[in-house]
Amino acid sequence: MFDPVTPAAPPLRAGSPGSPARQRSASGAERTGGPPGWPPGVPPPGERGWDHRASAWLLDHCPPDYRLYPAWRRHPVALGWLTVRHLDAQLDAMRSAYREVRVDLVDDIGPEGVAQVLADLEVEGVRLLSARRAAGLLLDALRGLEFVPRL
Repeated sequence: MFDPVTPAAPPLRAGSPGSPARQRSASGAERTGGPPGWPPGVPPPGERGWDHRASAWLLDHCPPDYRLYPAWRRHPVALGWLTVRHLDAQLDAMRSAYREVRVDLVDDIGPEGVAQVLADLEVEGVRLLSARRAAGLLLDALRGLEFVPRL
């Protein structure tokens, strides 16, 4: 449950100054964003201010008190690194709760309540997996790695 499907990770290479941040589809339409799983609302690397939007997205996926620490705003790579670890810990907690809810709560909320909690844990697990993938992509981009689409 909540185990990420582990397809081969997208190939990454060191970014080069001036490399195109946008891609064109076969029809010629411009597509903004990064690789599959890139967070919505965050422009691709290379666009003006993309790192500020990436930092805001990362902070939105951490506890509110994380906004109080200036080093994480000054060093977006550290913020990305920390956000990935925070989301990993949340996923571990969801997996643990999913395993233990039947035994720990059945006497308190009954089988119907357990079924509802399990369904909610599944939805939250999917949301967290998506956020974890996006945070990992942002961390790679903040480190200067560039997504190379496969043919």
